Amino acid sequence: MKKLLVLLVVMGLGLVAWADEKEDATDRLDSATKVLNEIMKTPDKGIPEEVLDGAKCIAVVPHMIKGGFVFGAKHGRGVATCRTANGWSAPSFFVVTGGSWGAQIGVEGVDLVMMIMNDMGLQQLLNSKFQIGGEVSAAGGPVGRHASAGTDWKLDTQILTYSRAKGAFVGATLEGAGIGQDGDAIRAMYGRELTPKTILTGKVPPPAAAHQFLATVRGAKAVAESK
Repeated sequence: MKKLLVLLVVMGLGLVAWADEKEDATDRLDSATKVLNEIMKTPDKGIPEEVLDGAKCIAVVPHMIKGGFVFGAKHGRGVATCRTANGWSAPSFFVVTGGSWGAQIGVEGVDLVMMIMNDMGLQQLLNSKFQIGGEVSAAGGPVGRHASAGTDWKLDTQILTYSRAKGAFVGATLEGAGIGQDGDAIRAMYGRELTPKTILTGKVPPPAAAHQFLATVRGAKAVAESK
C-alpha cells in the first residue's frame, strides 16, 4: 500500500511538471510571436525584406538573460521553424548557452533573432547540438527596410543574428554560443520524444499552440513589403 502511494505521488508530480513545461513552451511561442510582430511594425529599423525572404529558418529567443558591461549571453530558450516543400515546419524548441556580444549597459534581457541563411546552417540546426563560431559561422545582420547591395551578408555567413534590448533591432554577433535541443519542451508540446530534424523537416504537424507563431512567420515578408 505504501509503495502504491509513493508511486501515485511520483506520477502526480510528473504530470504537474509536464503541464508546467507545456505551459512554458506555449508562453515561449506567444513571446516569439510578439517579437516578430514588433519587427514587422518597424521595417525601417528591423530585418530587411531580402533577409526575411531568403532565410531557410527563423529562430527566436525572447528575453534572453545576460549581464555585464560587455556582456555574455548566459541562457535563453528559443523556438525555430524552417521552410519545407509544404510551407513552414512545426516549431522545434532549443536552448542557448554561453557566447558574448557587444556592450549594452544596464540591460538585463534581450530579444534574439537568428536567420539561418543557407543549407549549411540549416543542416547544423537540424542537429541536436552545435556551436556558433565553431561548426557554424554567424554575423550581425543588416538592418532596415532593404539590405544594402554593398554589404556582404549574402556571402558565406550561415546565420545572421539580431538583438534588441530597447527599441530597434540591431545586428549582433553571438560568438561561442552553444545551441542545443530543448528535449523537455519538445516532449511536453508533442507528447513524445522527437528530434529537431524530424520536426523541422515537416514530418510532424504543428500543434495548435503554434498556429499563431507560424502565421506570423508566414506574414512577415508580406507585411514588410506593404510598409
